[in-house]
Amino acid sequence: MGSDSAGHVARSTIVPESETAPSARVRRFLRTADGVAVDALYEPGTVAGAASGTPPVVFVIAHGFTGDLGRPHVRRVAEAFARHGAVVTFSFRGHGASTGRSTVGDREVLDLAAAVGWARSLGHARVVTVGFSMGGSVVLRHAALYRPESGTGTGTGARTGTAARTGAGAEGRTTARGVAHPEHSEPAEHSEPAEPAEHPDAVVSVSAPARWYYRGTAPMRRLHWMVMRPEGRLVGRYAFRTRIHHRDWDPVPLSPVEAAARVAPAPLLIVHGDRDAYFPLDHPRMLAAAAGDQGELWLEPGMGHAENAAPEALLHRIARWALSREGLT
Repeated sequence: MGSDSAGHVARSTIVPESETAPSARVRRFLRTADGVAVDALYEPGTVAGAASGTPPVVFVIAHGFTGDLGRPHVRRVAEAFARHGAVVTFSFRGHGASTGRSTVGDREVLDLAAAVGWARSLGHARVVTVGFSMGGSVVLRHAALYRPESGTGTGTGARTGTAARTGAGAEGRTTARGVAHPEHSEPAEHSEPAEPAEHPDAVVSVSAPARWYYRGTAPMRRLHWMVMRPEGRLVGRYAFRTRIHHRDWDPVPLSPVEAAARVAPAPLLIVHGDRDAYFPLDHPRMLAAAAGDQGELWLEPGMGHAENAAPEALLHRIARWALSREGLT
């Protein structure tokens, strides 16, 4: 997260809400710890909850690269999960109406932290993060970096990389990919406890990579061209409505497989299709092996990649898994 001159960890800006969640849809911009405005939508769901009327679980959906909260495939996912609890969808930086530029999985962890903090502030007892493709890697890193301390109820949260190591300062002299607001300094690594509200209670990662810079398939080679080349970023902006930052990662963020090993104590579900054209099956198997006993792996026959390929029955099954892990079924 962003740090000030004294090295204190910055917090996401969440406007306080009442302890009872709204009974209707609410849309607002959330301010991340590094100053990005994230477009977010809360939907109360269609399931009766606690005595207060607040569903006990809220699902925070993290979309894939080039998605946003208004895309049809993201709305379809949200509608499915709304039958099991409340739902928060949001657009990652550089996507949709959110400000900033995409860092393709690096600083997006701050976007998710803001969305989780807002979801929890609305009075829900449990928060489940569900990420697809790029979002699947983000939910892993978020869970690894925002962890409840045993017995304290606080999390240790930060990005991998420090202002001291990279030479970043108030003027934004940083080489980290995707600093959307360069006037903010780089976050300090594990410098102070994060907001306890920003940690997830369960994590679902769908169609996620296990390692960075993978180019073993044609779709991933095309994606690297779009991210790394100036002409590719123009295609991203005008064809896919995705604004991509031009900086390379330095330092490289915690890899998804490293993050999967640190998600505990939150339960982790890894879902992957056996016809995924982006990431072959060694990726989910590596993630599951890293998670150990805390993780569960579902390899889905006939499924392709991410939100567009996930059948509605699978989405409901994922929601029921999350509820069962929270003792709500």
